Amino acid sequence: MDLLEKKFAKLGVDSAPGQEVRQKAAALPMKGDKLEGAPVDFSHGDVDAFKPTPGAFEAFCDGYETGGAQAYTEYMGKSVIREKLAEKLADFTGAPVSADGLILTPGTQGALFLAMGSLIARGDKVAIVEPDYFANRKLTEFFDGELVPVALDYMKSFDRAGLDLDQLEQAFKNGVKLFLFSNPNNPTGVIYTSEEVRSIAVLAEKYGAFVIADELYSRQIFDNRGYTHLRALNLLDPDRLITIMGPSKTESLSGFRLGAAFGSPMLLSRMEKLQAIVSLRCPGYNQAVFKTWFSEPEGWMRERVLAHQAIRDDLLKLFASAEGISVRPTEGGSYIFPRAKGLRVNIQDFSKILRLQASVTVTPGTEFGPQFTDCFRLNFSQDAAKAHDAIERTLSIIGRYR
Repeated sequence: MDLLEKKFAKLGVDSAPGQEVRQKAAALPMKGDKLEGAPVDFSHGDVDAFKPTPGAFEAFCDGYETGGAQAYTEYMGKSVIREKLAEKLADFTGAPVSADGLILTPGTQGALFLAMGSLIARGDKVAIVEPDYFANRKLTEFFDGELVPVALDYMKSFDRAGLDLDQLEQAFKNGVKLFLFSNPNNPTGVIYTSEEVRSIAVLAEKYGAFVIADELYSRQIFDNRGYTHLRALNLLDPDRLITIMGPSKTESLSGFRLGAAFGSPMLLSRMEKLQAIVSLRCPGYNQAVFKTWFSEPEGWMRERVLAHQAIRDDLLKLFASAEGISVRPTEGGSYIFPRAKGLRVNIQDFSKILRLQASVTVTPGTEFGPQFTDCFRLNFSQDAAKAHDAIERTLSIIGRYR
């Protein structure tokens, strides 16, 4: 296998959200009969159970009716949309955002690709958290960066996220140029404390490193917890920080492919040039839907968060009642990351068996770090009754293979 083939092999997509049909089932050690129940795909949220924000379709239609002026915007996105969105993002994150320091992208995945592509050259050391969003690892390797994992001991104490700050500082001492992390964390749902976020900013500033903060789920926080935006602390040179957000998840607008990145004008300029040759722009008509973001009807966001919190509580009770399952309660976002001890099959085969025998799809824990061999991630943004039934079937399958 040549170097280029190896590079693309590491981008394996079979376990990515929506790709479960590609999983092969040959020679799996099946036990017992298939469990009946509605299929539930926990690899991503269900936009049928949680509808997109009110007015999204109408905004899209307005964009369509605008015609060419909306279809062919500047590569960074239509200026009038960026100007209004910059005001909303500044108000939400607690620090100024300029329209020139904001780029609209094809989803937050597009924003992440552009941000990492603007910062990683061959051989650059990049610190990622384990566990954290699986694309962080894959993109670092794709851009020929050198991975430097930093542990997140999320089960050690529920008073903090658990980032190993000594390990992070050592990484910076050893030449790490870029640190990226998601907050709330994907896949565990933990939220970094103010002290942890402050430490990240201080260390990055001390060693002159760049930071990409993925705050995709920062509007979906449970139990009235606090949340600290790194950019609001004013401790890190803003020219070395990119923040990523978007309305794909909590707002159920994933089908529109809308994301945003904001921060350093220098890095935004690089990202614009890269976007110009990758996708040209965030889909033109869809950009009009940004007008609904942070402008939902009164009480709509609160009700949505409470609905997710209720599903979280129900599923956590099911896991707590099961033998050999450990899980930390989700603090923000839509993910639960259970650990199932004593499985007699590897987690990849377990995920395939679960889909075939219980019609339940989850993401193997090894997508988030090679050491998470007994963990799996599920997105609980689902129909509540179907999710409950699916977890009961999941626990039954775990019992069969323990």
